[in-house]
Amino acid sequence: MGQEIVTNNANSSAGAEKVYAITVIPGDGIGPEVVAATQKVLEATGLNFDWQIQLAGAHAYHHLGDPLPQQTLDSIRQNKVALKGPTHVAKGANYGSINVDLRKQFDLYANVRRSYAYTGVPARYPGVDLVVFRENVEDFYCGTERFVDEAETIAEATGVITMPGSERIFRAAFEYARKKGRKTVTAVHKANIFPKFYGTFLNAGRRVAEQYPEIEFNDRIVDNMAMQLVVNPHQFDVIVCTNLFGDIISDLCAGLVGGLGVAPGANIGDDCAIYEAVHGTAPDIAGKNIANPTALILSGAMMLSHLGEEQAARAVRKALIGVLAEGTHVTADIAVSTPVGTEQMASHIASRVRNLSMAAARA
Repeated sequence: MGQEIVTNNANSSAGAEKVYAITVIPGDGIGPEVVAATQKVLEATGLNFDWQIQLAGAHAYHHLGDPLPQQTLDSIRQNKVALKGPTHVAKGANYGSINVDLRKQFDLYANVRRSYAYTGVPARYPGVDLVVFRENVEDFYCGTERFVDEAETIAEATGVITMPGSERIFRAAFEYARKKGRKTVTAVHKANIFPKFYGTFLNAGRRVAEQYPEIEFNDRIVDNMAMQLVVNPHQFDVIVCTNLFGDIISDLCAGLVGGLGVAPGANIGDDCAIYEAVHGTAPDIAGKNIANPTALILSGAMMLSHLGEEQAARAVRKALIGVLAEGTHVTADIAVSTPVGTEQMASHIASRVRNLSMAAARA
């Protein structure tokens, strides 16, 4: 049987075996460990992957002199899908966030982060299931800042919010809500203080909401939203934020369900998608085989859905949920008794995925 390399979510031709070409960025700190764990779990689905390893971040800077090499960008542009570990800025380097650069390079305007309270994971609130849609390329993350005096004692930053950019993030959120049967979309803003700046964002939400009459639309001022999430997160469903507020609110939501170790993320554009965990590089535990791979494995499941492999995505999620609930093959941050290492947890999840996939194939 012949093979066809699939570089996006298009269907392969009849008689060909799909091979998904995925750009893989191991990243820094615990990145290589959680990426390897995720690859093992995804391979257990029986799908074929052509993992194309590329460098970015401090590791790339030290070895290639460039934190985001052209060959990495070319690989992502070719494959249109990437699985990325966390990256950090090398000490003394003169570059900024790799994540921000990637989002700008590929216009990955939708940052999707789900916060779900899994059985077996210590959490503030059971039953929480929130999805944050964070606008990913505008606001103050445009990176336009400067000192306005020679003594460098006064700094200013310029943010940009556009109606088209705001409308497309709301449209993505409403489409998700419609597809997943979600009932409510909440816009988060500060239009009471910045009626032009954040008012543009809010008005975009209102305009898009008119096209989805079956879904309730409301809004919250960001400081009130933070308070209400802590008091009663169950009142919310799908949350849409500007770039800066989304960065903060999505971390708050993760804290409600057990922390960043169980918080997956996706950066999605019209032509490209990069899947990564929300957490950072955690250099203090790097190389110790104790990092929790849950967040990136869940991000990998999101990637499978993006590729159209929904059955495989369900197998990964079901296997992981079972392992977390069982609590006997999980890392120390969530273990109630004797923890296992990153590799052992991944192997246990992969075994369950393999059994689920084989059972589905026989059905």
